Amino acid sequence: MTTPPAPGILPANARAGGDTTGEAAGDTAEPAVLRLRPDVAVTPLRAGLHLRGRRGSVTLEGSTALPALWRLLEEPLRTGDAAELDRRAAPGTPVRKALDTLVERLRTHDLVVSAPTGRAADWVVASAGRPADTAAALAAARVEVASGAPGGPLAKAVSRALSDAGVAWSHAADPALPDDVVLLREAGGGRRAVAVGVRGGRGYVTAPGSPEQVSSDAAALTAHRPPDSAETGPAPLTAHQPPDPAETGPAAFVALLGGSAAQRLLCAVGGLPDPASEGDDPRLVPGLPAVLVADARPLRAEYRSWLGPGLIDADRRARLEPARSLAEVLARVSALTDERVGVLPGPAPGALRQSPVPLASCELPEGAVPAGAARLDLARVEAFCRAAELRLAGPGVGRASVGADPAHALGRALREAAVEAFPAAGAALPEEHWREHPQARHWWTALTGRLGTPARLEVRRLADEEAYLAVVRGGTDPAAHGPVLGDAVEATPGDAAAFAALSAAAAADSAAQGLDVGHLCRASGAVAALAAADARTAPWEDRGWTNGWLADLALREAALQTVLRRLTGLRVRESGDAAPPLVARLRAFGFSVLYGRGEGR
Repeated sequence: MTTPPAPGILPANARAGGDTTGEAAGDTAEPAVLRLRPDVAVTPLRAGLHLRGRRGSVTLEGSTALPALWRLLEEPLRTGDAAELDRRAAPGTPVRKALDTLVERLRTHDLVVSAPTGRAADWVVASAGRPADTAAALAAARVEVASGAPGGPLAKAVSRALSDAGVAWSHAADPALPDDVVLLREAGGGRRAVAVGVRGGRGYVTAPGSPEQVSSDAAALTAHRPPDSAETGPAPLTAHQPPDPAETGPAAFVALLGGSAAQRLLCAVGGLPDPASEGDDPRLVPGLPAVLVADARPLRAEYRSWLGPGLIDADRRARLEPARSLAEVLARVSALTDERVGVLPGPAPGALRQSPVPLASCELPEGAVPAGAARLDLARVEAFCRAAELRLAGPGVGRASVGADPAHALGRALREAAVEAFPAAGAALPEEHWREHPQARHWWTALTGRLGTPARLEVRRLADEEAYLAVVRGGTDPAAHGPVLGDAVEATPGDAAAFAALSAAAAADSAAQGLDVGHLCRASGAVAALAAADARTAPWEDRGWTNGWLADLALREAALQTVLRRLTGLRVRESGDAAPPLVARLRAFGFSVLYGRGEGR
């Protein structure tokens, strides 16, 4: 289901075609009157009323006289006709007392407001918290519609929307802009602007910002390619390309984009909430700007959380705090991997079998990046983090560790460092040290039984510390040095064995399903704290249950990281101002990116 731009900001009579000449003059201010907000709908009940509008709703019950009272008073309340209200409910009468009580209840729920009248009043009154202030700001506003093609269909659609909203505008030719991009900006040195672009049946409207910011955003959006391919999608817009009606799309589509751009700018100028914040879309990440993306066929428009590479305005440079729950992490992952405006391919199960191992995979050009975990949501997080690390890899930049928060990123980095620092640490522990661990037993059975993989597992203690390395090798001959199928470093022998077997089972299952594996993620307990943060564990959920096991792992993670820091000598840092754009994007969404190097044992 698609989410169109929030209704009610622009007048209902906005046209999809036609022409505009001259400039629209703003309305003059008129006296304020008490009015019912224009979008309020009413349902009479047997002994009451239910009223609902854009800004609130209320149910009034208790008297069969309420529907009759409403029929008497609704018309003058809607029109703001104070004289007619006085005639129908004279001051001092029981009817007037009932009216005053009713109006007070409606005011509490923001369904009535003191508002001006006039041509633009209805949409202002429906949307604004302080309609008089908004009407005055819009009456004083002057908008400059800048375009490389002032006579093009998109520039005309923007101008029509501004005219229908009662706002003055003027055209400005800007040869630096592509012909399919229009910049709306306040005239007279104002700092608020919005950009809109369309090409190949697709379009966008940026979040409001300074002219420099939205110009940067427009350039990034017009050049953007889908995150899973560098070769697909519509061609980027370039300056001075002549607009092609077949490329800009049908008139209704262009009108939608032009009206949405005018809507976002006028909301910013008039002090109204940005349309992207209306509707409580759970896919949007709170605290980040959103871009409107639209398609001509089928005609639809949706807001998506997005930050461009050029972070100029203060609100674009703000970094979110790390996510406080796994649900928040997954929402941010979804925004960063959006198929239209994302920066990485999305981690998804696709057609992968989910038994015996929950699997998710990111499809990078160099091959799939699958991840297995105790749950699919955890596999999605781990696949995303590993894909981001691979995208950041390069000569001379060091190894990056990506996590949903600093502890998650550090846990991943320390485990990588420990596996490299202790390739063969001491003697293998007897099997009884890990065989009775319910998760180790489960994943070892999944690997050798369900998947039929010949393997052996060895667990070793690291330097007499409370840290253990488990390695799963192919084949059953102890004398043969088979290939490593999975490994893990954890705080107990059983946990290490469980994650090593889980990693090996994920690799075997991925190969059995014909996945072209480029890089496989190492399963670990680093993500356990995120999973346990918003989970309620029942008293009977011991470590034999997934939730109980994750909660148990989360309790030991801090101590394990202290031990691994001491053993590996790993020192981590964040990159400076010259960080790659992907790093800046990840950090803006609250993710942590750490670069580390070990100092030996």
